[in-house]
Amino acid sequence: MLKLEKIKKTYVTGDFVQDALKDLSLEFRENEFVAILGPSGSGKTTLLNIIGGLDRYNSGNLIINGKETKNFKNEDWDAYRNNCIGFVFQNYNLIPHISILSNVEMGMTLSGVSVKERREKSLEVLERVGLKDHVHKKPNQLSGGQMQRVAIARALANDPDIILADEPTGALDSKTSIQILDLIKEIAKDKLVVMVTHNAELANKYASRVVELKDGMLIKDSNPVKESKENSKYEIVKTAMSFLTALSLSFNNIITKKGRTLLTSFASSIGIIGIALILSLSNGFDKQIDKFEAETISSLPIIISQNSLDLDIDTMRDMHDNYQTGDNKFPSDKEIYPYESYYEEIVHKNIFTEEYIDYIKDIDKTLLTGVSNIRMINLNLFRKGEEVYPVVLDQTSLQSLPKQVDESKESYLSRNFDLLEGSLPENKEDIIVIVNPFNQLNNRVLEALGFDFEVDKIDFKDIIGKEIKLVTNNNYYKKVGNIYTINTNLDEVYNKKGNITLRVSGIVRMKEDVNFAILNEGIAYEEELIEHFIENAKESNIVKAQVKANYNILSGQKFQSEEEKMYLLSALGGSSIPAMINLYPNNFDSKEEIIKYLDKYNDNVIDEEKVIYTDLSSTMSALSGNIMDAITIVLIAFSSIALVVSSIMIGVITYISVLERTKEIGILISLGARKKDIARVFNAETFIIGLTSGILGIVIATILIFPMNTIIENLSGLPNVAVLNPIHALILVIISLTLTVIGGYIPAIIASKKDPVEALRTE
Repeated sequence: MLKLEKIKKTYVTGDFVQDALKDLSLEFRENEFVAILGPSGSGKTTLLNIIGGLDRYNSGNLIINGKETKNFKNEDWDAYRNNCIGFVFQNYNLIPHISILSNVEMGMTLSGVSVKERREKSLEVLERVGLKDHVHKKPNQLSGGQMQRVAIARALANDPDIILADEPTGALDSKTSIQILDLIKEIAKDKLVVMVTHNAELANKYASRVVELKDGMLIKDSNPVKESKENSKYEIVKTAMSFLTALSLSFNNIITKKGRTLLTSFASSIGIIGIALILSLSNGFDKQIDKFEAETISSLPIIISQNSLDLDIDTMRDMHDNYQTGDNKFPSDKEIYPYESYYEEIVHKNIFTEEYIDYIKDIDKTLLTGVSNIRMINLNLFRKGEEVYPVVLDQTSLQSLPKQVDESKESYLSRNFDLLEGSLPENKEDIIVIVNPFNQLNNRVLEALGFDFEVDKIDFKDIIGKEIKLVTNNNYYKKVGNIYTINTNLDEVYNKKGNITLRVSGIVRMKEDVNFAILNEGIAYEEELIEHFIENAKESNIVKAQVKANYNILSGQKFQSEEEKMYLLSALGGSSIPAMINLYPNNFDSKEEIIKYLDKYNDNVIDEEKVIYTDLSSTMSALSGNIMDAITIVLIAFSSIALVVSSIMIGVITYISVLERTKEIGILISLGARKKDIARVFNAETFIIGLTSGILGIVIATILIFPMNTIIENLSGLPNVAVLNPIHALILVIISLTLTVIGGYIPAIIASKKDPVEALRTE
């Protein structure tokens, strides 16, 4: 059955060479109890280790049932130990952190036996050795004799062909030794039992054959084999430890070191906690930005201007680089550095044709709360006090209200502004006064309304009903020769027929929950008013004259370009084409539909004829989002340092675990565990720590979010800003797992390369 042919084993330590076995040839029967005797250093244990596949011979051959082993690979030796060999050690070599039952099952677990089958076999052999009632105990809960019985049960459980016992009674008292030897003798009736011992008396009493060694050579064999039998069909099944088994082993080991494991997991989770909190804030602020955009910014207009900026990242970068001249931002030398202007490259001229104006008019009215057309027009406004005074207001203080396009929906004005006094405009003659959030109004507007702005305060009711007169072109301009000039008789201008009297109907202020509105403080009028003025202006004498003339009808100077003429006509009210169109979306989804509609116009149109728009809400949200993204990336980068440190720490902890579990490594190898199985055990340990630290980090971060939100709300008034995205949490747990497994990879490889003989000697 088992044959050793001229086995030679040499140990080399530096320059010292020791021949442990010298051309030893020995054959064993299928079932017998062989005792190997000899003094220390005779080669007994070396012989046992070679038979058991724990050690390799230098030359010769070991044959098991006709199968030669001299060409065995590591995987073959692993399978050989698992299938053919059962070890019984002097100091038991049980895995301390798993139960008696699990210890006995281990060999079958490595060979892939089903749970049910290995459980039945383990209970059967434990009953055979008299320990069925102790199956759930740990090894340290048993006596020495009981632990040796467990070792015997483990050796028998996988039904090996050979039982190897190395001084099985060396650590036992006489009574217990006899019980163990009786048990081994009983086993030898069905199997080959090879026992190494120093006790010749016990060997001669219990063994059926005694073999004596000296200086690595056979000197006596009481019952040598004369005829050998071989099984030509003998096959060795290869072992396979599952990752679940590795997890179970590592989990049981970790449970014995709960304190250290929790501290390690917590230390490893610090980076995860930091990143989770940062992502929570980023996610929360992104949601606040989205909410802000959906509720408020979406009501900001989409601006279509005749001159639109068309900036891309490359152009902006080139502009920035082009400005960088010299070593200092504020050079001290008295020199000018020319640079190329990018104005023509970044300004796109939108051509507002009648076709495009009609295209805008055809937009789905349900998508809009209002449309306002900004025109470069000079309104002839006057007020009357003791005398008639011209009203001089710039575009920011005198503005057009967005025209309501769908009467079934709330207007832009009522949606974003509170009426403080009076009423909202009902016709083109009604104007409103817009105050800022502090109920303030700038001096120029107050002066336009006829108030002394040096007073401390003005009652709302004193403003309601104030009048301003819009004078027609024919009443304002008079012809002098070939040019037109302003009529300086303001009383006459003011009192002529055809003028429109504008009256303040109400006072409004931006609502408290609206963060931004396009209308500024000042005076606002209905779009209908400007449309009426333009219609009247087109029929005025000055406009008709300017249409025909190729010179400035006010100055008499010749135009340098057609654009100058069109600009003057627009100022006089002679053109209905606006300088800017503001489209106010009904909501965020409506804004997206409007943008699609505007983009559709540019399909299949050359770049020069495209009409480019500015989406204020997207611009603001993109700016906020980009700033938040940049901050998030920087903070995550800093927090990632903690992750790298924790990965290194995991490597150190795993290496310590390898040193602590060296004997367990030897035990697993003796049971047939492969190198990758050993590595898998420690990878499983780092997997558990990584999973624990990841989950712990997420749990702690979730708890910390509550006080963090309270602090943010106290400082900014924004409630529940930080929100951890479940996907982010899952990704962070995966990152924690990955980094810990990477950190423990090298120690796991070191563990897999441990020498089993040396590992088993470790205490």
